Amino acid sequence: MFAVYADRFSADDPVSALQIGERPAPVAPVGWSTVTVRAAGLNHHDLWALRGAALHASRVPMILGCDAAGTDEDGNDVIVHAVISDPDWVGDETMDPGRTLLSEFHQGTFADQVVVPRRNLVPKPASLSFEEAACLPTAYLTAYRMLFVRGGLHPGDTVLVQGAGGGVATALIILARAGGLRVLATSRDAAKRRRALEIGAHEVYETGTRLPSRVDAVMETVGKATWSHSVRSLRPGGVLVTSGTTSGADLTDAELNKIFFLQLSVIGSTMGNRDDLSSLVSFLDATGVRPLVDRVLPMTEARAGFQAMYNGELFGKVVLTRQ
Repeated sequence: MFAVYADRFSADDPVSALQIGERPAPVAPVGWSTVTVRAAGLNHHDLWALRGAALHASRVPMILGCDAAGTDEDGNDVIVHAVISDPDWVGDETMDPGRTLLSEFHQGTFADQVVVPRRNLVPKPASLSFEEAACLPTAYLTAYRMLFVRGGLHPGDTVLVQGAGGGVATALIILARAGGLRVLATSRDAAKRRRALEIGAHEVYETGTRLPSRVDAVMETVGKATWSHSVRSLRPGGVLVTSGTTSGADLTDAELNKIFFLQLSVIGSTMGNRDDLSSLVSFLDATGVRPLVDRVLPMTEARAGFQAMYNGELFGKVVLTRQ
């Protein structure tokens, strides 16, 4: 079958390691389902895999891709949940220490077909296109869990989103605004600040700018470059939710004095579970809010999408389609 995959790594030029061609069709084990892929979302995880940072050398060749929407063998339109837990794991699968994402241990979604545990399929409502649904399982699910599950935010709360322009940050702005939150966002780039306003932010600031008032919560995906500003921006008793460290994790000052003195909460968040994905889908179905798509490309042109992500040319998701 047709597939987009990695069979080697390149830390300096990851797109050069991308392979497009034929791979063996998957065979579904007992309890798994074969999904015919209609659309699949591109994530930075896929670039990290090509660098060798999110994929072990013993697992190549590996079909890339975590996100997908398509049709199962019974003809149902479905969204694929990307977190694969141990078959015997009970409870929130994001807490399983042995969990993996599709394309780490099991073959990914950039192909004609993907096989996943049947429990990992979430019904796709007719209100969502396959392209829109394919944006959800990584970036939008991560953002939803940060805001409404781990962050516990409610309509009327004020939230600061650091690093507008990134995939999760974009999802955070869109979902927070739709959820009735007051949304502030930062970016070093003036064009990205303008785009943040267009997609729902109430106010935007250059990274590191002192805010006019403190916020209830900060959503952190940047790490080292914004951490101190995030802590300083919180009201007493506020919440900082972190799901990534794109600028690095080696903090020179963790601001511990402020954290304990102001009784701040620092909460980690990773992806989301199946119930979170179902809730996110219902949220979009009810509100009419849709993921922001930068471009849709046929899967045969995947290299152009990878290159655009590598060059930092995106504001929104790249979706790869397969008819």
